[in-house]
Amino acid sequence: MAKRERFSERLGFKAPEPEITVRFDAPEEMRGVIVDIAYEFDLRPSDLREIVCRVLRKRPDPDNWSERPNIDYEVRQTLDSAAWYHVYDTIEEIHHVLDKRASVEFTEADPEDARRYKSEINKYFRDAGIGWQFVGSELQFRGDDAFESVVQAADAQLRKKKRKTSAGELQQARSDLSRRPAPDVTGAVQHALAALECLARDVTGNAQATLGQLLKKSGQILPPPLDTAVEKLWGFASERGRHLREGREPTIVEAQLIVGVVAALCSYLSSGERRTG
Repeated sequence: MAKRERFSERLGFKAPEPEITVRFDAPEEMRGVIVDIAYEFDLRPSDLREIVCRVLRKRPDPDNWSERPNIDYEVRQTLDSAAWYHVYDTIEEIHHVLDKRASVEFTEADPEDARRYKSEINKYFRDAGIGWQFVGSELQFRGDDAFESVVQAADAQLRKKKRKTSAGELQQARSDLSRRPAPDVTGAVQHALAALECLARDVTGNAQATLGQLLKKSGQILPPPLDTAVEKLWGFASERGRHLREGREPTIVEAQLIVGVVAALCSYLSSGERRTG
């Protein structure tokens, strides 16, 4: 479906992006907006009911026959009563259906619908301060602009230098922050540290040393006193992620901080312009 360009889009008017205030929730307004967005891509209420009932393992109401208002009302009521994380499951499933129908079910369907749907969802999430976004075909953790910029830059730099293992570990750290219904914060920290350790070994040519050992060799991978600061970060992250004690699990804010700092360090080490000693 061709999307009509709105006045604000056409003339470039845009409000400042709000702070992320929603992460582990699906506000009532958002649940309604998701239905409205789906309708923009030629999905009927009965199509949405099939998707929602499949995701939530619900039986459609056999007494509802008319698309509007009956089935539309059923869809909205069912989604309003769903657990917050199942709402995000439904958002992903709608994308899957749009992606599939262009190639399998309806040859007349616009192949761009799935991409446009993701774009509309991401735009709404940004405007509504919701901390998720489509990355590929999945909803993943969305940090603030600074976090997103540094992680994306690191991923691009690592892949450009063909350091796929470090890039994969960093991507897994981000995926762990995206776990539903609860993020795997220790997993995020562990994978972030693995990305940095793998890269440090590659940069120094020392495949056996740990990152801690490399950091203790002053000037080996980072100029002092930055190496000392990162060594302390390594110690904190190891205690909170690798050698966990009861009650010492990192918060999601701490895990996000560690992933962001590691991403910045990966960009620096992988750039080939580092200065040591």
